[in-house]
Amino acid sequence: MSMILPPSFRYDTERRHLHLDPFDGTFFEDPYPAYAHLHASTSAFFWENYGFWCFIGYDAVNQLLRDRRFGREKRHTDADSQGRSGNRAHLNDFDRVEKFSMLELEPPVHTRLRTLVNRAFVSRQVERLRPRIEELANDLIDRYETRRDADLIAEFATPIPVTVIAEMLGVPVETAPQLLDWSHRIVAMYMHGRTRQSEESANSAAAEFSSFLRDYAGRRRAEPAEDLLSLLLAAEADGAKLTEDEVVTTAILLLNAGHEATVHQTGNAVKTILECGLGTTSLFADTERTAKTVEECLRYDAPLHMFTRYAYENVDLGDGVRLKPGDQIGLMLGAANRDPRAFALPQAFQPDRKDQKNLSFGAGIHFCIGAPLARLELQVALRVLFDRLPDLRFSQPPHYRNTYHFHGLERLDVTW
Repeated sequence: MSMILPPSFRYDTERRHLHLDPFDGTFFEDPYPAYAHLHASTSAFFWENYGFWCFIGYDAVNQLLRDRRFGREKRHTDADSQGRSGNRAHLNDFDRVEKFSMLELEPPVHTRLRTLVNRAFVSRQVERLRPRIEELANDLIDRYETRRDADLIAEFATPIPVTVIAEMLGVPVETAPQLLDWSHRIVAMYMHGRTRQSEESANSAAAEFSSFLRDYAGRRRAEPAEDLLSLLLAAEADGAKLTEDEVVTTAILLLNAGHEATVHQTGNAVKTILECGLGTTSLFADTERTAKTVEECLRYDAPLHMFTRYAYENVDLGDGVRLKPGDQIGLMLGAANRDPRAFALPQAFQPDRKDQKNLSFGAGIHFCIGAPLARLELQVALRVLFDRLPDLRFSQPPHYRNTYHFHGLERLDVTW
């Protein structure tokens, strides 16, 4: 692994202040040298480009994800996740969606929403999808196997999760390109350095996405089916049902989260496996070995590298880190997964490691509700891919997208 630090990297050891441009190409292509340098000095630092304290130690991130003194709701500030406040009239539709998102809520509302949705994502329910995921993976490979080349991001990693979640929700699979467009535009709101243009695009996407789902919710209310949208409309907890706004927002969240991270992780995993030199036959020899390989892929090159929280009270985290209500912190999942205090040889890809654990799905009450589904999709898709195309290799060097938070490849051009 290269240990070249990004050109914009400047770290003040005494003050524990970091200047590092998240748009620095050397950094978003390979953030791990910067993480390794920081791990050698500290477990927390003030990232000047973001304006808040960040935590990279595995134990610290794990504990802070569970610390109820912090949360996702903006209780003590009118600023958004990027510290921006002021007139948000141009974001009314986006804000309406976010207002009812369980990702942005805390108990008791979060508890009620999660309880209702969780039934569809428990492992025994998800396991029923194994044959369908395997069928999808094989059908996709059938389309280009004789062509002997493909961009696996567009032609393999993307179609599987978006098809699965669309079928689960009960919306037409042929609308997948439109769903992806809406999703990408909404997710752009969480990127560092967004623009007025991207905000307006996200707002219009939220309005269009909501209208689309309200239409399908209306159909399911009149004629319930065996799908997640019908389940959400019928579900009750303590006698209370989801409102229409809650149903629409939850469906948008599941569609966005149900494919975005899995697409990136699939691409990252294929890249990791092709570079590791361990031999795919042994990595996917059986179900247990496949599961271990996927867990190490999740640790080694995660799709989400930062998740933020707000302080709800005055908090002294020691070492000079004192926070007041409304202050934001960054929890760096990708860095925590490479913490040398938590992992032996953290820079090495070792599916058989004894210290196998990762924070790629988060922890605490906001632990990814779709983790069982994502794990299943990765295990099935990767095993089918390398069974069908054992001679897979890069046809072009892969490059990561200029989106630091969401760490994934632009393309993955391969041949065999």
